[in-house]
Amino acid sequence: MVYDVAVIGGGIVGAATFYKLQKRNPNLNIILIEKEKKFADHQTGNNSGVIHSGLYYTPGSLKAENCVKGRHELVQFAKENKVPHDVCGKVVVATKKSELPFMDKIFDNGIANGTEGIEKINAQQIKEHEPHVQGVAGIWVPVTGIIDYRDATEKMIANALGLNPQSKTVLGEEVIAIEKSDSKSTIVCSTQKFEANHLIFCAGLQADRLARKDGVDLKEQVVGFRGDYYELTEQAKYKVKNLIYPVPNPDFPFLGVHFTRMTDGEIECGPNAVFTFKREGYGKTDFNLRDTFDALTYKGTWKLFFGNAKFGINEYRRAFSKKLFLKTLQELVPSLTMDDIRPGRSGVRALLLGLDGDTRDDFRIEYRGNSIHVLNAPSPAATASLAIGGQIAEKAEIHFGLK
Repeated sequence: MVYDVAVIGGGIVGAATFYKLQKRNPNLNIILIEKEKKFADHQTGNNSGVIHSGLYYTPGSLKAENCVKGRHELVQFAKENKVPHDVCGKVVVATKKSELPFMDKIFDNGIANGTEGIEKINAQQIKEHEPHVQGVAGIWVPVTGIIDYRDATEKMIANALGLNPQSKTVLGEEVIAIEKSDSKSTIVCSTQKFEANHLIFCAGLQADRLARKDGVDLKEQVVGFRGDYYELTEQAKYKVKNLIYPVPNPDFPFLGVHFTRMTDGEIECGPNAVFTFKREGYGKTDFNLRDTFDALTYKGTWKLFFGNAKFGINEYRRAFSKKLFLKTLQELVPSLTMDDIRPGRSGVRALLLGLDGDTRDDFRIEYRGNSIHVLNAPSPAATASLAIGGQIAEKAEIHFGLK
């Protein structure tokens, strides 16, 4: 069978694209191909599970536009499909006066981006939301929430499959090669081949490699950064009610170590951000020769390292020291002790890195021939997934001439 469209990648962006494209075009025969044995097995299933508000992002960027729109869609989808979630709100906390100018900047971004209900709060008001937090000022963000992204992904896929019995999903098939002909493409996988007229790649940590297999002349490269979490022990859970974030370092592409109440009741603290020697490696000593060679022979990696040497060294020290990790957590919750935290899970984030060592911050989607490539989908891509999927579906109809 020749499918109308093949979506490659079964994380939440691929699932949302499959769902939105099928919903808009119920007669299209679509196949979703995922290399792992289950969906949402990498970035989607190992992130902090937060529904982001749209607070941080540059007004007018794809991140800003899609985060706010996608948040509304995601919460509505979760309600309709019984996905575990809670719009519980969060506090962003400045722990020192030197952080106030950047706190003001992200507040202004939030206003410009249409983040509803945000307000600046003082030290006493912080304690009304989170009694054990110490800070000089903060931002209350009522529309931030938590969600089970694995469940959301699976239900997007189930909804799509319910629209057309001819569409299907395939698990455990890694894409090895793309063979092109005039009218269609053959997707060569681990044990099978599939044919499709049009391709949409939502490959996350493997986005650059699959783009090159499809003939894209991509200068940037994906580099993985592992994030380690700790969990609060039962005796310490009362110290965190919902979500607590620091004011992020404006020079670094991550939001900083934060506290998150998960949908299962656990409370996570993290993540840090350290270069990983395996793109899909979640252990501190995981290693893959190809991943390491590709990253360390790329000029942009070294420029990133040298440009952030002090920060990077501190992140590595904290990765191997519970005491240092605790010290960072105590900046927000001073009463935490060594007995209050235990090691938790890890996740890996894909950064699209330029030769100049600069991370490509915004979402990036490219259209080429009979293919669409999602080349960069960093946080808040999970929150924005339905908006991104809708945008891709709309563009696919035009680019592929589906209507």
